[in-house]
Amino acid sequence: MKRFLGFLVLGLVLILAIASCNLTSSGGGGGDIVVASKDFTEQDILGELLAQQIEATTKLKVERKPRLGGLFVCHNAIVAGKVDAYIDYTGTVYTSILKQKSISSAREVFDKLKAAYAQQFKLEVMPPLGYESTFAMTIRGEDAKKYNLTNLSDAAKYTPQWRGGFGYEFVERPDGLAGLVKTYNLRFREPPKLMSLDLIYRALTQGLVDIVAGSSTDGQIARLGLVVLKDSLGYFPPYEAVPIVRQETLQKYPELKAAISQLIGKITAEEIQKLNSLVEGELRDVKEVVREFRKSQGL
Repeated sequence: MKRFLGFLVLGLVLILAIASCNLTSSGGGGGDIVVASKDFTEQDILGELLAQQIEATTKLKVERKPRLGGLFVCHNAIVAGKVDAYIDYTGTVYTSILKQKSISSAREVFDKLKAAYAQQFKLEVMPPLGYESTFAMTIRGEDAKKYNLTNLSDAAKYTPQWRGGFGYEFVERPDGLAGLVKTYNLRFREPPKLMSLDLIYRALTQGLVDIVAGSSTDGQIARLGLVVLKDSLGYFPPYEAVPIVRQETLQKYPELKAAISQLIGKITAEEIQKLNSLVEGELRDVKEVVREFRKSQGL
């Protein structure tokens, strides 16, 4: 366990160092608005959607900072004024940034988050895009069939035979691995493997791990015949996708709020999962996929 924690700390230090380099060197400047995204496919899509929407409906020029880093990197960047806007998930920032205990009411989480972000960070949390992207504890379809598994409560008795594979952020977050293990009394065959989110499904299908923490909107889940275990004890909070924008930026460019507001309620979980699949499974260009989606929605 000491060795595991040591590797975790080293990994987090490296991630923060790389992200710091991205903040200072990736953009090159020149934009009125700086839009960032976190470091996985869905965020690539959301960041590009936000950027295209602003460019198409205003005269503002957008500087993109894709794959900036994880939650804390993006949060620190927007608070410091290095980024003007990005999209995050309500339960994620509610538990990890505000350090609040998980609650099940999506409306209550949003209202408390909006008020706290405005007061503490001068950030505007805009209404949800229309879908929730929750953590998905995922196993191979053949294992779900073999053990007749549909939920985490039933899976707990088999996890001592399994190996887990999780992203760095899931391991360290208060709504992540530690609380999940405690809630469901999970035990694993060996210390969980820490890996990039881009690799978890490959590791799962190749038999290198037996359970991973993905996202409910990941396009690869259906395409690879994987099964998401239901959170039968309601451990995870709601994770609605919401734009987060600096209040100072909204005051400087009043047209920005109207532009972003056109995205509110426009995306379903099925639609974002399809977009993820187009990018990951069919290797389509993110800009093209987003452009086609905006056209289909009349944006």
